[in-house]
Amino acid sequence: MRTKKELIDALAERTQQPKNVSEAFIDALGDALRDTLAKGDEVVLPGVGKFSVKEKAAKTGRNPRTGEAIQIAARKAPAFSAAKVLKDAVDVK
Repeated sequence: MRTKKELIDALAERTQQPKNVSEAFIDALGDALRDTLAKGDEVVLPGVGKFSVKEKAAKTGRNPRTGEAIQIAARKAPAFSAAKVLKDAVDVK
């Protein structure tokens, strides 16, 4: 699966629900993840992994055109840590 439509189709097939129900679920899941992470909380999906917010410290970078040192501000970034079950499913030997 590479697209949202393919994910909707697969979810509808597995759950035997109409595609519009699957699409609403995927949209609601995305909204819930976004809202929770925006508050700084984490989301754990058993068997999938953990979504969290990481603090990125301020740092000095370089302008690639001029080589001039620039200051990069501190920021928050979303992070994902895969569950062992997911890692094992991907790394089949």
